[in-house]
Amino acid sequence: MPSSYEITTIEALEALYDTVNPVSLAKETPALTPEYRQWIENTPFFALASTGPCGLDCSPRGDAPGQLFRVLDDRHIAIPDRRGNNRIDTLRNIVSDPRVALLFLIPGIEECIRINGSARITVDPQSIQSFRVGATMPRSVLLVEIEAVYFQCSRALKRSRLWDPAVHLMKGDVPTAGQMTKAAKPDFDAVSYDAELPARQQSSLY
Repeated sequence: MPSSYEITTIEALEALYDTVNPVSLAKETPALTPEYRQWIENTPFFALASTGPCGLDCSPRGDAPGQLFRVLDDRHIAIPDRRGNNRIDTLRNIVSDPRVALLFLIPGIEECIRINGSARITVDPQSIQSFRVGATMPRSVLLVEIEAVYFQCSRALKRSRLWDPAVHLMKGDVPTAGQMTKAAKPDFDAVSYDAELPARQQSSLY
């Protein structure tokens, strides 16, 4: 694509779009309102974006409401780092650069909520103990300080029909986890991996 079509200045970018709707700015708050708090406390899922020396990362976080995270006050939330693949990409980034962005979703609801802020990692025993599930505790807890909260309108989810069962795919419609791994590592045993994966994941949720 010819470079002459690239947008390289803020002035050119702003000239391309209409004036922002004042409501889109007014809905942003520097802390959780009671309504924003009620909304996010009902979500079972959010994506957490971070940045660091090696680039960007965006990781999914999911659990039952109440176990996924905890609102400490209108400016702070605590997030347990549940069991995962031990790449710790997000945590590595936060050690270097505390800036984070979170996108919260509720199945069936077409709006979503965004939080921008900064995070730090704690291994405070009381914080870790507070997120115990059975005999298992997280290795660490993220403490997020909120700088901005606002809801995103429903256009993206309406266009994608994200919650519409009529357009949902079945597992066999896309490559499996094993097949995707084998594409990167040709000698990988995708068949055995896929067969064992459901039980292994279920036994290692926490």
